[in-house]
Amino acid sequence: MPISPRDVTLSMTGNQHKQLQTFLLPSDGKEAAAIALCRHRAGDRRHRLLVREIHEIPYESCSQRSDVRVTWPTDLLAPLLDKAEKQGLSVVKIHSHPGGYAAFSEIDDASDRQLMPAIKGWVEADIPHASVIMLPDGQMFGRVLWQGNDFTPLACISVAGPDLHFWYSDQDPTTCAGFAASHAQTFDQGTIERLRRLSIAVIGCSGTGSPVIEQLVRLGVGELVLVDDDHTEERNVNRILNSTMEDAYQRRSKVEMLADSIRRIGLGTRIRVFNRNLWDRDVVKAVAECDVVFGCMDTISGRFLLNTLATYYTIPYFDLGVRLEAVPEGSGEARIREVCGTVHYLQPGRSSLMSRGLVSMEKVREEGLRRNDPEAYDQQIKDGYIRGVQEHRPAVISVNMFIASLAVNDFLARLHSYREEPNSTIASIEFSLSSLELFPEPEGEPCAMLRHTVGLGDMEPLLGLMELVERGNE
Repeated sequence: MPISPRDVTLSMTGNQHKQLQTFLLPSDGKEAAAIALCRHRAGDRRHRLLVREIHEIPYESCSQRSDVRVTWPTDLLAPLLDKAEKQGLSVVKIHSHPGGYAAFSEIDDASDRQLMPAIKGWVEADIPHASVIMLPDGQMFGRVLWQGNDFTPLACISVAGPDLHFWYSDQDPTTCAGFAASHAQTFDQGTIERLRRLSIAVIGCSGTGSPVIEQLVRLGVGELVLVDDDHTEERNVNRILNSTMEDAYQRRSKVEMLADSIRRIGLGTRIRVFNRNLWDRDVVKAVAECDVVFGCMDTISGRFLLNTLATYYTIPYFDLGVRLEAVPEGSGEARIREVCGTVHYLQPGRSSLMSRGLVSMEKVREEGLRRNDPEAYDQQIKDGYIRGVQEHRPAVISVNMFIASLAVNDFLARLHSYREEPNSTIASIEFSLSSLELFPEPEGEPCAMLRHTVGLGDMEPLLGLMELVERGNE
């Protein structure tokens, strides 16, 4: 189901959701409350609220706490509302229903009719504010007060943690698309319905990107945002699914070629294509409206940018990387020494490609120089300051399809847990086809570079990067 232009969603990290669940559902079985301050992705198609801060209302400060009611002095909100007004933050009131009542009660209605208009009046910016309820199992639902005086449902509340949660305001599907029936037997109907609602960005539509796209389409994902600035060449046809030699002769853009193949499949997936580099403001903004991101690039700077974007906009990010190593033999042929790759799952606020040692800021700088000033880049190579890069890395379709399948199955496991080990113990999965092994690795320490940027959302310069500054503001 497409998200309408006026819909509002709420996104948070796994750590933020865990903090709320721990505080709002204490062992005494009584209601509790907290306030979240949120920044935004003020998109063309939806408005995403991004949890930036959580402020717990102390139990002892509440004038009343029972299993059906929680009240507290409103003067506790004054400093938070002042901050929200000064910084243009949305205010989200969150409280629990420890008894499991999955709707707003009459008590909630009376409270929200009094409090939410007051919040809207205090914070003068034209932004939405919300009231949210958490149930004992951690599920959440809510409503929004924005333009006008009526409440509207929060279209979706999502959690980007070890497990991926998407709770929709109308999530009681009674039908399942016929083509999805076979995998609905494994991933239940609720999971299939969530896939139909998701907007997923795939950055890089070549060797690994095209099999990722193929799987997502045939799983029934609702919308794909495809980003790649390259065109099809003869050397690509051996590994880009659905490409033809005619596409290569016509130098068709990879995204348009893949979009045509998706339309021919005819399963109803909506498509947005960007025949542009990720280092483009419009592309960044479009990706920032998505629910999930797959990175299928081999550039260091692109992976850095995507990891930064996913953190600023609280989006789960799957990064794919393949390595094929060959050594020359005396006969002039090459012997394959290693065929391996890794799927990295990046949660906003946790470790990053930088803290995991996959991305160095020196390489990001070098690639930035190459992108923005090729002459200076070439000169630094001549002067010995930069070693240069390999233009065309070896690629084999069978290896690309293996890692694409591994990545999509990791995504599915986080959407509908089916592995023996909990998702919280798996942050990356490395494979070696040479030794026929899989190596899952646990989560590391939070990234010092990005941990404080979680949920920053829209700002200038975009993502805090001068290369993405709005023209006219330079």
